[in-house]
Amino acid sequence: MSNENLKNIVILGGGTAGWMAANLLQKKWRHLGINITVVESPDIGIIGVGEGSTPLLKDFFDSLDISESEWMPKCNATYKNGISFNNWSTVAGYEAYFHPFPCSLDFATFGLLYKYSALRRKGVDVLAHPNRFSLMSNLTQKKLAPIPSENFPFHFQYGYHFDSVLIGKFLRDRAKADGVAHIEATVEHVEQSLNGDIKLLKLNNGEEIAGDFFVDCSGFASILLQKTLKIPFVSFGENLFNDSAVAIPTELEPNIPSETISTALSNGWAWKIPLTNRYGNGYVYSSHYLSKEAAETELRSHLGILDRDVEARHLKMRVGRTEESWSKNCLAVGLSQGFIEPLEATALQFVYSTVDEFAKALEEGSFTNQYREEFNNRMNRNFEGIRDYIVLHYKTNSRTDSQYWVDNRENNNLSNNLKEMLKCWYGIEDIEAALSRLNIGNYYSQRSWACLLAGVGVFPRQENLSAADAESAKMAEADLDYVDKFITGCSMNFEPHERKLAVKSPNS
Repeated sequence: MSNENLKNIVILGGGTAGWMAANLLQKKWRHLGINITVVESPDIGIIGVGEGSTPLLKDFFDSLDISESEWMPKCNATYKNGISFNNWSTVAGYEAYFHPFPCSLDFATFGLLYKYSALRRKGVDVLAHPNRFSLMSNLTQKKLAPIPSENFPFHFQYGYHFDSVLIGKFLRDRAKADGVAHIEATVEHVEQSLNGDIKLLKLNNGEEIAGDFFVDCSGFASILLQKTLKIPFVSFGENLFNDSAVAIPTELEPNIPSETISTALSNGWAWKIPLTNRYGNGYVYSSHYLSKEAAETELRSHLGILDRDVEARHLKMRVGRTEESWSKNCLAVGLSQGFIEPLEATALQFVYSTVDEFAKALEEGSFTNQYREEFNNRMNRNFEGIRDYIVLHYKTNSRTDSQYWVDNRENNNLSNNLKEMLKCWYGIEDIEAALSRLNIGNYYSQRSWACLLAGVGVFPRQENLSAADAESAKMAEADLDYVDKFITGCSMNFEPHERKLAVKSPNS
């Protein structure tokens, strides 16, 4: 392996994406003598939107040997067991459900969910709501943290909630202490070489920063990949309608929840994310159906905050991906690469997986672009696999209170993979086999598909169900009794979320 032609990497843009990339690449390649410089605009926000993550953020911190006690208190972070979805469905008994992160004990209960959801799809009147079969759902209802006691040696995946600005600052300080150079300036001009590669950045402070490779973390502006290298953007607007958001913080209540809450509103959905000092709230909506002013009014009404002294932040989103994530000597990471609306909190997951996969591809190709096309194809499949699962939330809604929800349900701009998965569910086929056949199980597992589809009640109508025979009914009763006792017993090995957060504080 040789990196003779890669001595200087320049990252344009800080924030969470830029500083995650800087920390990862510094950890991987510092021993090779590769220098990393981050060029960051000094106009950084003071208060970040409350943000959530998937379990990959834990993998990120673990890869850098950063403990939770080191970073969580500094970023007002809390634990996240999963996401509750409220009012996406109008089916009786299925108006809300919880999408849990995996745990090693799922094998003991989720097989029964698959069994009873299949029976329910066949028209048998049995309980098939996913919350009943999920230990993580039970922990969340009890506001427990996903960290088991030492005498309960099972593995639990979980995410976090955090202040997005504070985590960027934490990672910036960590990277600088680890030898990453930091320049506060904005780019006035990008100079290219004759072969089209990016050569250097001319900054507003008069400096010129040359590099062998550039990482574009400039957000939706995508100054390097899209504006300079002219890589086209592929919109997901035909699949996902939302393009705007408005955010308002509120005061924290006692007993901090260990979940994100997503509540369907008239033309989109509202998030509620608990930090240690406040709630982050917001409304993700489509500007084609709702005005900026009406969205803010609806969110304020939803939160019970009519006082206009509490400021609202309005945000625009561009949902989709670039045709290529890696072009010439530039890699796009974060919003410059693409964005799928925040319903499943995958933004930082994309950042981590993109940088990690890029580093592997570059190393395997002896620091050449040998595996660039393969890498780009993998990233595109990643975006599309996660997009399909998020589209599924909208496709399966049963609301009729606005044209927005009706149009989402009737939208047939679906990928072939998503059409196949819906056909599988309605045809009462094996979900796991379908995921394997389509090669998409690494994006969302059978557990996730079953939780969503069963959670919103995608079953025959109640009046079309037949009562199970006496033997099946007795078996179902015994199974549910086992599930309840198993989950209740397991949950005794976990502490309240708030108490666990206090333990994590270095000042406690």
